Amino acid sequence: MTRLTACPDAESAAERAAREVVRQLEGIRAQGRTPHVALTGGDTPQRTYELLAREPEHWRDVEVWFGDERCVPPDDEQSNYRMAALALLDPAGITPERVHRMEGELGPERGAQRYGQLLRERLGDGRMPVLDLVLLGIGPDGHVASLFPRAPTLQAGEETVCLPVHDSPTPPPQRITLSLAVLRAARRCMVLATGASKADAISAMLAEPTPSVPASLLLRERLTVIVDDAAAPAGGGPL
Repeated sequence: MTRLTACPDAESAAERAAREVVRQLEGIRAQGRTPHVALTGGDTPQRTYELLAREPEHWRDVEVWFGDERCVPPDDEQSNYRMAALALLDPAGITPERVHRMEGELGPERGAQRYGQLLRERLGDGRMPVLDLVLLGIGPDGHVASLFPRAPTLQAGEETVCLPVHDSPTPPPQRITLSLAVLRAARRCMVLATGASKADAISAMLAEPTPSVPASLLLRERLTVIVDDAAAPAGGGPL
């Protein structure tokens, strides 16, 4: 069952998301495991990262991954890694060896191949890699990571880990993304959304699964959704 929380405004949604991330990290450690967390880009996650950076002790052992990346250098303003580094990784003092960024500067094909190989080596043990927590934004069209509506990437096989994207409908067109199979294999996905422009996407995500709304294809029983009132679907309730 999807866990949905609606908060009064964007700031309280970011605060709630930060608390939920910390709760998840504590639960992972209680099971005797090192947390493996995938970060995302976007304005709402950025504020959540800034709040999380105020308590660096929660990130003392976390292995950081990424859900998608634009094919730009890591210091480019469009880079998801750059945003996360400025908002969370650097302020929280997360050491570089625990940060596994997608090498967007290598281009979609090579970058996706290298990242998929790294995930399999570190988390797959010959099988599908399993991340503990994947943070996701959602686009007004219902896309998550760089998995876009009706895109061929949604049809990738269950063994596919990381995919090149050549025709993103939003710039830049070339990207790298985790596959739907990896998102569905994660122990928990958390979707963060604020603003009225996301309300229809959230409603569609919680309706019948369809490739027209990639977010609707996430596993509902492993999904947490945190929104502000502007993005909340009718009838949304607290965790």
